[in-house]
Amino acid sequence: MWPAKGGPVAAAAAAAGSGAWLLLVSLLLVAVLLALVVRQLLKQRRPPGFPPGPAGLPLIGNIHALGAEQPHVYMRRQSEIHGQIFSLDLGGISAIVLNGYDAVKECLVHQSEIFADRPSLPLFKKLTNMGGLLNSKYGRGWTEHRKLAVNTFRIFGYGQRSFEHKISEEAMFFLDAIDTYKGRPFDLKHLITNAVSNITNLIIFGERFTYEDTKFQHMIEIFSENIELAASASVFLYNAFPWIGILPFGKHQQLFKNAAEVYDFLHDLIERVSENRKPQSPRHFVDAYLDEMDCNEKDPESTYSRENLIFSVGELIIAGTETTTNVLRWALLFMALYPNIQGQVQKEIELVIDPSKMPTLEEKSKMPYTEAVLHEVLRFCNIVPLGIFHATSKDTVVRGYSIPEGTTVITNLYSVHFDEKYWSNPEVFFPERFLDSNGQFVKKDAFIPFSLGRRHCLGEQLARMEMFLFFTSLLQRFHLCFPHGMIPDLKPRLGMTLQPQPYLICAERR
Repeated sequence: MWPAKGGPVAAAAAAAGSGAWLLLVSLLLVAVLLALVVRQLLKQRRPPGFPPGPAGLPLIGNIHALGAEQPHVYMRRQSEIHGQIFSLDLGGISAIVLNGYDAVKECLVHQSEIFADRPSLPLFKKLTNMGGLLNSKYGRGWTEHRKLAVNTFRIFGYGQRSFEHKISEEAMFFLDAIDTYKGRPFDLKHLITNAVSNITNLIIFGERFTYEDTKFQHMIEIFSENIELAASASVFLYNAFPWIGILPFGKHQQLFKNAAEVYDFLHDLIERVSENRKPQSPRHFVDAYLDEMDCNEKDPESTYSRENLIFSVGELIIAGTETTTNVLRWALLFMALYPNIQGQVQKEIELVIDPSKMPTLEEKSKMPYTEAVLHEVLRFCNIVPLGIFHATSKDTVVRGYSIPEGTTVITNLYSVHFDEKYWSNPEVFFPERFLDSNGQFVKKDAFIPFSLGRRHCLGEQLARMEMFLFFTSLLQRFHLCFPHGMIPDLKPRLGMTLQPQPYLICAERR
C-alpha cells in the first residue's frame, strides 16, 4: 500500500528541503557579506607612497573621529603628529588633508589644474549628479558654468555702478527692520539672512523678497539645515556605504528630503521669473542661462540644461547667503563682546562718513581699522573651515608623496588662519594684526578665507562689498550690546560652515 499523499514522509522530506534551502541562502548571504567586508578592507589599504595618517577602525576608518570633535580641529591636531600633508580613511575613500598655508598654496596654486577637480562622492551624485557649478567635475561643464556665473555677477552685480546703491537700499530695509525692536533683545539671524540673500536674488532673479515672504524664508532655512547635515558623521557614512540610502532613517534622508523640496521650489521660481523673457536680452542670471541653453541646443555635449540651471541657482544662493550671513553674525557678536573695538570702529565711521549719508565703498580705503576688524573676523571665525572638497584630476607627487588620480583632497583653511608661522598668537582676536606701525591696513599672504586656485570663491568681490556696507551702516546707526547678564557661547555650530550659536542682542539708537 502506497503512503498517503502528504503524509509524514512527505512532510519530513519537505521540511528537509526547506531547511537545506534556508541553509544555502544563509551561506550565500554570509559569503556575500564576507566578500563585501574583504573588499572594503582592501579599499582601506593606503596606496604605495601615500602620505601617512592616523590609524582608523575596520570598515569605517577615521569617520568616528570626525564625529567626535570639530573636524577642522581634529585635522590640525593630527598634522602636528603626521605633518602638513597626511591621509585619512573615510570608510574606504582615500583622502589627504592639507594643513598650513605652505601646503595649501603648493597644491592649489602650484598644481592648480591637478587639484581643481571634485570627488565623485555619492552625496554629490545624489544631489546634483555632479552637475551645476560648485560640485561639477573639472572640465567643460565647470568651465562653462563658472564663466557664465562670473560674467553674470559682473554684468548684473558689482560691475554696475548702480549696484552699490542697491546694496545700500537693502541695508536701509535691514536697519528699519532692526529699528522696530526699539533696543529690545532679538535674534539678528533672520534679518541678516534676508538682507544678504536679497543681494544674490537681485542678480539671479532680478528681484528681492520681502522679509515677510514665508515661502522664501522656509527655503533659506532648509538650505541652512542642509549645510549642517552635509558635514555630519551620518553623511560621511553614506558616502562610504551608499547602500544605507535604502534605510528610511538617518540624517542623510532628511538632507535628501530637504533637497527635493528646494528643487521643486526653485523650479517653480525659475519658471515664474523667466515668463516674460526676451531671448538675448537677459535681465538676470536665469535669463542669461536660458540664452546659453538656446545657443547650445544643437550641441549634444552641451552641459547647459534645465536641471543644471536649478542646481546652479541653488548653489549660488547657498554660497551667496550662508557665508556672508555668518560673517556678519560673528562680526556683530564680537562688537557686542568687545565694546572697545566697537567704539573704535564707530569713531572711524564718524571721522570719515557724513552722518546724514549711508556709507559708500569709496570710503573703504579711508577706514583701515574697520577693514582690519572685518579681516580678523574672517580669519578668526573661519566660516568655511574645510572649504569644499577637491580631488586630483590625475596622478601627482607632492613633497615626495604619491597622490593617485581621484584622491579626495581636504583643505584645512582653519589651520592656515591659525598657522603660527604666519600669525602671532592666532588664538587671540586682535584686529591690529592687519595694521602697520602707521595704522594703515596691510594684506597678509596667509589670509585665504575665499580659498585659492581655480576653484576659489567666485563671489569674493560681492561678499566684500556686502560685508563692508552692511557692517558700517549698522554701526553708524546703532550701538550693540548683549542683554544684561547674557554671556554668549563662542563655540560654533558645526557644519560645512561655522555659524555662531543663537544669541540675542540689543541694538540701541546712537
